[in-house]
Amino acid sequence: MAQNNPFEMPQQLRELAEKNVEQARNSYSQFLEAMSKAAGMWSAAIPQNESASGFKAVQERAARFAKQNADACFNMANELAAAKDVQDILGIQSRYAQIQMQALSTQAQELSRLMMTAAPTSMKS
Repeated sequence: MAQNNPFEMPQQLRELAEKNVEQARNSYSQFLEAMSKAAGMWSAAIPQNESASGFKAVQERAARFAKQNADACFNMANELAAAKDVQDILGIQSRYAQIQMQALSTQAQELSRLMMTAAPTSMKS
């Protein structure tokens, strides 16, 4: 006789969660696209000089990192939606935390380097 695991997620709940995650991902993608267009229009209105182009590189990299982090989060949410029990959920969260902490550290170092490059010479002394 098969025993039911009281912590097992029902299939219908997992399907609903997967659908909701996909809708959220699509909405977030539309938001990022609109934000990117607005930032492009804003930067086009600013006179271009060396520091402006350096800060534009920082802005573009930060936007790319935000997209990468959001994608990682949505991927984790998809995995969580497909999780069958609490053990799966804990494993997914643990892996996500480890990977994202490493990614955030690398991203912070790169943004710091870009900011130092973009800063006007008078600020670097």
